[in-house]
Amino acid sequence: MTPRPDPDFARWAATARPRLRRTAFLLSGDWHLAEDLAQDALLRVYAVWHRASASGAPDAYARATLVNAFRAGARRPWRRERVVALVPERHDAAAADATAGLEERDALLVALARLGPSQRAVVVLRYWEDMSVASVADALGLSEGTVKSQAARGLDSLRRTLRTPSYEETR
Repeated sequence: MTPRPDPDFARWAATARPRLRRTAFLLSGDWHLAEDLAQDALLRVYAVWHRASASGAPDAYARATLVNAFRAGARRPWRRERVVALVPERHDAAAADATAGLEERDALLVALARLGPSQRAVVVLRYWEDMSVASVADALGLSEGTVKSQAARGLDSLRRTLRTPSYEETR
């Protein structure tokens, strides 16, 4: 007989899943991997739900689990392989208007992908998740100084990448 899920966990998971998935996508740049990372984080939280909910920090536990899983996966050689779907190009004006905003987003995702896993985790948690330096340090098991330097280097790298002539020509 399958045990019934805790209703508190179900409510929490319903609200946490989109946030976890978005964070995972920003870390990985891949929606399929993001879904896997978010699902894995939810499973791990469920396994320790009574402790995580009693501590009052299931979000922090889930985020730390997600980031650790991403960092561990990024070290695996098979992770560097990417499957890309071939999509035919559209050359009409409506398609150009529809994709105008996507070019910047895609350029940012490419720039994020060029950062190392730890630096990317710091940048995503610090600026997209709007976490404090102390919170990022705690979530990643780093010192606050390391978070500050990784954030500064990551932002500098993003600025350099996004200022390249090929990116500037598309704007």
